[in-house]
Amino acid sequence: MKVYLIGAGPGDPGLLTLKGRDALAAADVVVYDALANDSLLNHASPHAEKIYVGKVAGNHALPQDEINALLVRKAKEDKIVARLKGGDPYIFGRGGEEAEELVAAGVPFEEVPGISSTIAAPAYAGIPLTHRDFASSVTIITGHENPDKPGSVHNWPALAASASTLVFVMGMKNLPDIARNLLDAGMAPDTPAALIYRGTTPRQRSLVSTLAKLPAAAIEAKFTNPSVILVGKVASLHKTLNWFEQKPLMGRSIVVTRAREQASGLAASLTELGAEVIQCPTIEISPMADYAELDAALANLADYQWIIFTSVNGVRHFWQRLAAAGKDSRALATCKVAAIGPATADALTQHGIAPDFIPDRYVAEGVLDGLVARENGNVRGKRFLLPRAAKAREVLPDELRKAGAVVDVISAYQTVPAAHRKNEVMERITAGTLDCVTFGSSSTVENFLSLIPADVLKAHPEVQLAAIGPITADTLTANGLLCHIQPAEYTIPALVAALKKHFAKA
Repeated sequence: MKVYLIGAGPGDPGLLTLKGRDALAAADVVVYDALANDSLLNHASPHAEKIYVGKVAGNHALPQDEINALLVRKAKEDKIVARLKGGDPYIFGRGGEEAEELVAAGVPFEEVPGISSTIAAPAYAGIPLTHRDFASSVTIITGHENPDKPGSVHNWPALAASASTLVFVMGMKNLPDIARNLLDAGMAPDTPAALIYRGTTPRQRSLVSTLAKLPAAAIEAKFTNPSVILVGKVASLHKTLNWFEQKPLMGRSIVVTRAREQASGLAASLTELGAEVIQCPTIEISPMADYAELDAALANLADYQWIIFTSVNGVRHFWQRLAAAGKDSRALATCKVAAIGPATADALTQHGIAPDFIPDRYVAEGVLDGLVARENGNVRGKRFLLPRAAKAREVLPDELRKAGAVVDVISAYQTVPAAHRKNEVMERITAGTLDCVTFGSSSTVENFLSLIPADVLKAHPEVQLAAIGPITADTLTANGLLCHIQPAEYTIPALVAALKKHFAKA
């Protein structure tokens, strides 16, 4: 038994430490709060019990004493427990209290430090906490102190007189009192001061003013919690060093509808450009109930002149069955191999197969023209194997057959509808807080519209619709919807570039 008190960082999931990631992966139970980025839970085992004990201002899903008892109880069930806390557990995170309870109960624990918002939020806003010209020390202060209580735990004259950078957390409600106390204690009214809202996340906003004007500026700009308050000369560097908020898709919320197995590259690329990515897979990739047909084809690969792979999923499931039959890439020695698109080609390369043919246009029609050309204009009598999804377009096999080829279309996997985060997407559309929905295939369009009716999108034309290629765009058009964004090349990198260009213009 053991409990790990893990700092999840302030919001950017990339700021989780390697030790924190490994502790999450090893945990039998994950106890997490509202400040942790939900995507961090992907590092946990799918078999781990996940318990939400969210704590936000004024609303505790579970009181602290019950959280303490929960940690002890789960650990004494001889389990490894990961307590995932926003920021750093020991910086205004009550991690010390939880650790004391664990020690009193005889439960071994480790504290895994996290990157605190007091450090990360200013850094992402281009404000170094220390600088040789401005500040040589930092003071981190709770802004949650009740201003009405007699006396104060803070030495306001000392804070006002110091040359230290002051960082207040959980203080937006008391911002007017914080400013007034510092001014009354003698701090200059024109001292630079800043607010950083939801630092390190795609929703980050920052504001720089002076200490005297900051409370009014916060109201005018509608700043709320969670925001970090910073007071000190280093705030003047924001304009020069503000790197994060300059990202081209900063503040844009974009839905990715691809199956989760396929979405990671697109989601990562959009996130790197500053977008808030909402993964709403409309399909799930699942194995076939019966692989007899595919297994029979694998047993007779020497009978085929060509194997055509139309997706990464086709490659993955094909090789899983190949391995199950005790074979490897050498079984394809007598076949030529075609791949639709660079991603599929890369998947083949990872298995030691260099595709013999990759079309210039990554659609079925492009493959057909290229294959006929590769066979000197004649595919009559040639045998082709297409391991693909159970339901897919018939253009390629039909046209090959018309040209005289013998084509075996074998189901290697199937796609089933999914409805993850449907309610969140609907709420964002109706609230006007969604910028774009991306579609990687016609099936994602059809499945998305089964969740979110086309009439809803028509009523919100501000939501831009992006399609990876013309077939997907045609499916949008057939449903009465306008395709706003479509790359010239039908690849994920090209789609990302098109999104970047589109919103740069906007």
